[in-house]
Amino acid sequence: MSFDLLVRHPYSDTMFNIKNLFKKKTGIVQPERRIEFFKRKFKKAQQKSIVKQERKQRIKDYLERAGVDISPQRLSKTFFNIAVLINLAISIYLIYYFSVTYGITWGTVVASMIVLWVFIFVILIFALWIMFYVAVDLKIFRRKVDIEDVLPDFLQLTASNINAGMTIDRALWYAIRPRFGVLAKEVEMVAKETMSGTDLKTALERFAARYDSVILKRSISMLNEGVEAGGKIGDLLNRIATNIQEQKAMLKEMSANVTTYVIFITFATVVAAPFLFALSQVLIEVVKNLGSALGSSSNVAGGVGLSLSFSGTGVTESDFRIFAIVSLILTSLFSAMMISTIKRGNIKSGVKYIPIFIFVSLTLYFIAQGIASKLLGFFI
Repeated sequence: MSFDLLVRHPYSDTMFNIKNLFKKKTGIVQPERRIEFFKRKFKKAQQKSIVKQERKQRIKDYLERAGVDISPQRLSKTFFNIAVLINLAISIYLIYYFSVTYGITWGTVVASMIVLWVFIFVILIFALWIMFYVAVDLKIFRRKVDIEDVLPDFLQLTASNINAGMTIDRALWYAIRPRFGVLAKEVEMVAKETMSGTDLKTALERFAARYDSVILKRSISMLNEGVEAGGKIGDLLNRIATNIQEQKAMLKEMSANVTTYVIFITFATVVAAPFLFALSQVLIEVVKNLGSALGSSSNVAGGVGLSLSFSGTGVTESDFRIFAIVSLILTSLFSAMMISTIKRGNIKSGVKYIPIFIFVSLTLYFIAQGIASKLLGFFI
């Protein structure tokens, strides 16, 4: 039998179909499909790697804006270790608490540990990252304020260097002084970029984009436009510095005009609210004592036909104390934000007032409570 006849034999066709069916069932594919499959896998892995690198770069840029010199990997490792230590401390406390209070049972301990290391651990990591971002954001805001404070002096010094015959990049470099702080470091970075071959306009735009400052962005934009137009850069920088100083003077004048509102909000939050809460707590004690006295007198006068009864738990002193403390904390928080918005035009400037308001209001509350209790005991 020839080879052609063997190939066309029905039995050979059946074996060929069985072989194809076996390939489909076992997942064996043709080489072309394998190449396409691995291409798709490689493309997805590459996209994930690019997204991860971009996220790390964003975090790195965010930390550089705040002047924090730490890598994202080290930061994640630090937060992980802190969360582990906190969970270990909570675990030791729970084991001690269950063993002393209820008698230790392995089922209770295992269930508590599972909840602790699954849910609480994730919440701790999330809370640490949030607190870190808030702290970094506040530090970036302080750096922006420091730059805006010394920017007019820096521009005037740069203008003097340009009028003396220096080029714009050399004028910026020789205008750096230690008293300029953050701005001096940023200008040093701009000068290094220009020395390495980067265009001055690009370096200045990168510097302005690092901070959310309208004053800085407008100043850099006007400087770049003046350089492109070929005008007198020294006179332009002097006018920019003068406009910034006039704007700051206007803001200070507006802040002085709303001082009355600031005093009213501060007095109501820090002084009036603690005393009113303290008097309310003393009033609860007075009503409670009065109810007890009237209840006992009604028992004595039962034969005369007078019947008084007081029932129900009402608001206890401990519950009202918790309510007063929470209310004072929240009131101090929002009052500091309101004052910051009225005086500075933003909330971040008032963060430093929040702990002061909370401390003073709570201190006055406890002092007023003690004084009112002593006066109540003296008169009653």
